[in-house]
Amino acid sequence: MSQDLIDQPLSDVEPEIAAIARIAAVPRILDVVCQTTGMGFAAVARVTTDRWVACSVRDDIKFGLRPGDELKVETTICDEIRLSGQPVVIDHVAEDAVFRGHPTPAMYGFQSYISMPIVLSDGTFFGTLCAIDPKPAKVSAPATVGMFKLFAELIAFHLDASDKLAAPEARGVAVDRKLAASDARGRVADRKLALSEAVVLEQKSEGELREQFIAVLGHDLRNPLAAIEAGVRLLARDPPPERAKYLIEQMRKSIGRMSELINNVLEFARGRLGGGLLLKRDADAELQPALEQVIAELQATAPDRVIEAEFSLASPVDCDPSRIAQMLSNLLGNALSHGATDAPIRIRVASAGPDFSMSVSNKGTPIQPDVIPQLFRPFFRAARQTEQEGLGLGLYIAAEIARAHEGDLTVFSTEEETRFTFHMPAQ
Repeated sequence: MSQDLIDQPLSDVEPEIAAIARIAAVPRILDVVCQTTGMGFAAVARVTTDRWVACSVRDDIKFGLRPGDELKVETTICDEIRLSGQPVVIDHVAEDAVFRGHPTPAMYGFQSYISMPIVLSDGTFFGTLCAIDPKPAKVSAPATVGMFKLFAELIAFHLDASDKLAAPEARGVAVDRKLAASDARGRVADRKLALSEAVVLEQKSEGELREQFIAVLGHDLRNPLAAIEAGVRLLARDPPPERAKYLIEQMRKSIGRMSELINNVLEFARGRLGGGLLLKRDADAELQPALEQVIAELQATAPDRVIEAEFSLASPVDCDPSRIAQMLSNLLGNALSHGATDAPIRIRVASAGPDFSMSVSNKGTPIQPDVIPQLFRPFFRAARQTEQEGLGLGLYIAAEIARAHEGDLTVFSTEEETRFTFHMPAQ
């Protein structure tokens, strides 16, 4: 690899290398890229009309590049990406109709390649987030391409934020020189304000990118899970041996649990990215059958548990029945996970006049008072939960459904009973 490196002064690209070095997330991004794709080399590169310079590198295959090293830009595929503005994704060079005769893979000895352009907010092309490996790799999967796109956007955002922070400082220096006698404390306050605004903007954008990544990942997990479910159904068609019956049943339960986790992840991402949960309210829809179906489904997963349900729907309820059913599913699932196994779970659903209420109660270890205010936060998992439990999104989503219906979800917990109660206007 060393013979392909070129020796050229770095003074004109040192600020870009330093800007990438200041982004703490970049090494973690390169780690994730290599771990999820199985590829041995990943880098963030600064690419201009006449230069290709490595800014940050992870090299597990001894490719030979370090930060600051430079390749002849015309020998790289990144130069073509700079011109087109489009990513290049190659699972297997030898089988790729476009790149199997391309000189770059032969020159650098790789068979799999993926490179995503890093484009700043003003449309300026900065460079690429790229990865290579001498072995083929399935990098064209939508989840992988989506991950690279989100990481490239995250890097671009950090670079933009760095520029915004540098600009007020540069302007401040000029003002200092012209107005040496002005109030220094005022200038410091202005700079602190600019820094604070930039940090808030950065945190907001990072959060949105994380939630987009969660949405992409959750969506793409559904396909392999559906394949597993189809396989289990196929195995169950013919009478299996007793040992196989047990394994198939455990697989069914695992599939159900995985489906619930994926659904919760997607609901979380949709709600955060879309500004809240969408409702399809219908006062004439039948609510009780939707709730009874949820109870039957969860009872089937825990046939040894006692679930008692009481319905008293004396008046119509203007709600989204599927969302209320989703709330019940999360609350009942929580009770099955944490309630005493030798005591019944009680469900009460009632509408009378202007009010609608739904409660789920169980016996078991009470929730500590200091934990209760945090229960409805996303990804919160109380210490009482075991390693077998989920992501901490179920109660958060239930609370979001309550909020979308202009209602509230509360919890009351003592040694005798833990009860979650949802209240909303019925009309």
